[in-house]
Amino acid sequence: MAISEVTVRDSIKLAVDEINGAGGVLGKKIDVIGEDGASEPTVFAEKAEKLISNDCVAAVFGGWTSSSRKAMLPVFEDKNALLYYPVQYEGLESSKNIFYTGATTNQQIVPALDYLKEKGVKSLYLVGSDYVFPQTANRIIKSYAQANGIEILGEDYTPLGSTDFSTIVNKVRTKNADAVFNTLNGDSNVAFFREYKNVGLTAKAMPVVSVSIAEEEVGGIGVGNVEGQLTAWNYYQTVDGPKNKGFVEAYKARYGADKPTSDPMEAAYVSVYLWKLSVEKANSFAVADVQKAAGGVTFDAPEGTVSIDGDNNHITKTARIGEIRSDGLIHTVWDSGKPISPDPYLKNYPWAAGLGG
Repeated sequence: MAISEVTVRDSIKLAVDEINGAGGVLGKKIDVIGEDGASEPTVFAEKAEKLISNDCVAAVFGGWTSSSRKAMLPVFEDKNALLYYPVQYEGLESSKNIFYTGATTNQQIVPALDYLKEKGVKSLYLVGSDYVFPQTANRIIKSYAQANGIEILGEDYTPLGSTDFSTIVNKVRTKNADAVFNTLNGDSNVAFFREYKNVGLTAKAMPVVSVSIAEEEVGGIGVGNVEGQLTAWNYYQTVDGPKNKGFVEAYKARYGADKPTSDPMEAAYVSVYLWKLSVEKANSFAVADVQKAAGGVTFDAPEGTVSIDGDNNHITKTARIGEIRSDGLIHTVWDSGKPISPDPYLKNYPWAAGLGG
């Protein structure tokens, strides 16, 4: 998962340095203690325990896969500590000890499905990594599809890090769905899209909608292998506005002009500022005080204005469908027009009844 997680770490450090440069938080400077989860959920849990118990940190920022988050969740609840989790995920969860600054399902996957339906898609093939997020996301997708007249022609999973996609891609080609919904994570995307192109499948003939490929991954996959394909996120480097312009310039100035910004790293950057604002609103670093103060905290983020929902610790997000273009960047082709309130348990969607939560 290093192809994805390194950028999250870097953007957290950028936010910390900006905050420290502006005087810190309640007169104190932030000191970053970094740990490597090594793409292993058990290691994430062990490192979280160390950060809380040994290092006595005020809050923890990070994690990527839902397996890593679910492994850490009992640690943060048992120790009554705070985790700021920056990645879109499958929903059906909330915890008073976790602030979710990436999208939940109704802010990413459901808008993507609505977009495909609007474009006339009548059939889908589902491809994902074999762990919590893709499996749960696909249960949601199948419920949506059943209620909206979309046929699921196939569903395949492969272990994280898998690089052999010849069998799966040939099955996808044979089924000839209108589109593929991709929940692969990490390096597997490189192998999948290279094989997809090798067998002659194209974005025009059978588009792939991905929910875990951002600008950083595009470079790793090779733009020639994914040009024209679609993504569903809440932020792209190409989002127009002065806040994003400043964010992109600051990130490139620090890490290199060739380093793109992406949705998870922006959500991680935002999470540090949301913690800062919550601490300042509470006038306290104590966990209970921050939890109590967090609801309604708002930040003018690079993606647009976001606010913490005090009922479920998620934030408002604007949904965006993007197209990967020859410049290696993702350009918005549709957006929701305004921030969407988080609904992690999909309570406002009748077709989702019984999914859990």
